[in-house]
Formats: sequence, C-alpha cells, structure tokens
Amino acid sequence: MTLAHYDNRFFFEKVLAYGRAHGILNQARLDKLCEEAPKGMVQLARYFGTEYLRPDLEKARLRIISLVSLSLEVHNDGDLRRAAESLRDNSLLSRSKAGADMLKALLVMPQSSHFGMNESAVFNDALIPKLDEWCFKPVPAYRAELERRSAFIGQIEAAKWFAAQLELDEDELHESGHDADSIVRTGLLALNTKRTEFPEWKMFEKLVAYWSQQLTLEDGRRLALPKNLPPFLVDIAQKAMDSVASDLRKVSGGAAGIRKLFQQTPAFMGRYFWLEDSMAAVVNYDRAVSKEWAKATEGSEEESALLTLFLCIAVGSPKKTVLTEKSAATLIRKLRKSGWQPELATEFIRQNAPFAFAQDYLALWEQFVQESGKTLLSDMDYALNDAMALLRRECQVKK
Repeated sequence: MTLAHYDNRFFFEKVLAYGRAHGILNQARLDKLCEEAPKGMVQLARYFGTEYLRPDLEKARLRIISLVSLSLEVHNDGDLRRAAESLRDNSLLSRSKAGADMLKALLVMPQSSHFGMNESAVFNDALIPKLDEWCFKPVPAYRAELERRSAFIGQIEAAKWFAAQLELDEDELHESGHDADSIVRTGLLALNTKRTEFPEWKMFEKLVAYWSQQLTLEDGRRLALPKNLPPFLVDIAQKAMDSVASDLRKVSGGAAGIRKLFQQTPAFMGRYFWLEDSMAAVVNYDRAVSKEWAKATEGSEEESALLTLFLCIAVGSPKKTVLTEKSAATLIRKLRKSGWQPELATEFIRQNAPFAFAQDYLALWEQFVQESGKTLLSDMDYALNDAMALLRRECQVKK
C-alpha cells in the first residue's frame, strides 16, 4: 500500500513553486510579483472594507491568493506549466481581476429555473457580500456552482424559445412565475398538435387526453422534437419530452382524472403551464388590438403620423400615416364637401390603441379637432392655402 502526497496549498503557490523550479519564473519576475502584490491587497481591502486595518489587509492577502489561484487553475485546466507561463506573461493584478470577474459573472447567473425568482443579470453593490464569500471558496465549489447555474440558463433559454413559438412574450413568462421546464413540457404538447398559442386549461386538458391515448395505442403517434429547434436545446428538450411521456402514462379516469392529477396532486402541480381562462382572454384581446394598431400606424409613434391617420379615418379615406401634397389636397376637398366625423377616429383610438397610451392619443386628437376644425372647414380658403399649411405643420405631408 502506498500513500499519496496531499498538497493543500493554494494553486497560486503551486504555480510559483513549479515556475521557479522549471525556470519559467526567474528572479526578476518573482521580484515584480512581490511589488504588485501589496498594491492588489490594498485595492481589495478598500473594495471590501478598509485598507487601514490589519485584519482587513490580512484578509485581502488571502483574497488575492484565492482569486489568482481561481483564474490560473480554471483558465489553464489545472496545468501547472501553462499556469506558470500565464503568470509570467500577465500581471498579478490582471490575474486577480480575472478571478474576481469570473465570480461576478457566476453570481449574476440564474440561481433557479423559475421565472421571476432570479436577481439582476448585472453585478451591483448588493452582491459584494456574496462576492466576498465566494472569494474564499475552493475551485471545485466554483466549478459545481457554475455547472448548476449553467443548467438553469439552458432551461430558461429553452423555455424562451418555446414561448416565442407560441406567442408568449418574456414579460408574460416572468409574470407567470413558472419553472422553465413547465413551459418546455407544455410547449412540446402544443407544437406537436400544431398549435400556435399556449393553451388555456380546457385546451390543455384536451391535449393531455389526446396524447395519453396515443401513447397507449400500438400505432399511436409519438411526441417529436420541433424540426426548427436549435441544436443547443435538443438535449434539454429531449429530457423534457421523456418526462412528458412518463407523466402521460399516469393519466387515467377521463377529464376528472386529468384535473385531479394536474391541479391537485403535489407531484404534478407546477409541472405544466397553461393560461387561465381570464388571462387567455386578455392576452388574445391585447394581441388583436396590437395587430390592428400596428397595421394602421405602420409602427410609427410620431404625433404627426398619428394625426394623419386619425384625420383619414374621420374623413372616411383610406388609412394612411403619410400624405402626398396631392392626396392631402384631395382629402381637404372631400372634408369640405362631405364633412368629417371626428368621433370615428375617437372610437378607433379607444378600441385599438395600446391601453397605456390611449388617453394621450385621445387628448392629442381632441386638441387637433378643436384647433384645426375651423381652418379645415373654412369656406374662405378657396385655394386651400391655409388648410394645406396646417396639414404640413401638424400632419405628415411629403412633396
């Protein structure tokens, strides 16, 4: 029986010893490292506390050793020669900063695959205590946490992809508070039946009943991954699809059994995502409104373009956000001949404008009607000069 030598030194110390023994780090380079170390210690002590107290400086000494060890070991896959060469070619402070940056990047990665439960993706002062804690953790702990959080990123990206295919935006995802895997599981059921939106409960119930029946038939259909699924999401989606098939085999008892299993059984609650009936109605209404508004406004938010559109509606002309000089003159003549109905534009705004901006658009239109009506309807403006000048000023008229 032989005993293995256990070396519990920091990786930085191992690299120094190796580099010196193999001539990679000469005395001049070692002296330079000794000059850089105190500067780095003071910077770290100041960042995490104060550089004026000995305990803080002692802690900073351990921090810089730990951070440099982390960057050298991870970036060089534990290879002492490569790490020594890196220490030879780069400053000590740059290796310390690289280690700190690795930990900062780790801390802003998702801690959970649940939407709405993760912190900001940008490092901020509130995370400094956690950074301090991680400065003293060993590299295996860093690697394990990186692997764990990376898995969450993959699950979240998969959920975002399925949500995009089924017209659920990121805000709705975060508001749902569901686990990413629940989005993927339901997405697989929906896309395999060529649905274009996430199901509300009644439709979800039908999907479950259909697919559970298919799995019991010898020649029944089987779930398949979407053909346009990005390659980097295949493994995640395949794992989710296997779990869906396992879940469906437990379905029994018709609609009552499905409802009890998915809505009342702890093991199944939260594993799938469906829109509540009221939520579905709101989402569908908002989508319809958004499409109609976007089509009419051509995506423009400029007041002049909107006033042009509203005026066309009030006069009963085709909806446009830009008029030529000729079409503007034609519109004025039509208005003076047949009159206009500003309430038509008002109703259009109420029915189709985004809720958050509807009142502003109504106020914009009402002000235009009050201030411009007299000029647009004037019998004295035979050559249309005043009316055309008004449209050029308030609306979008191109020569």
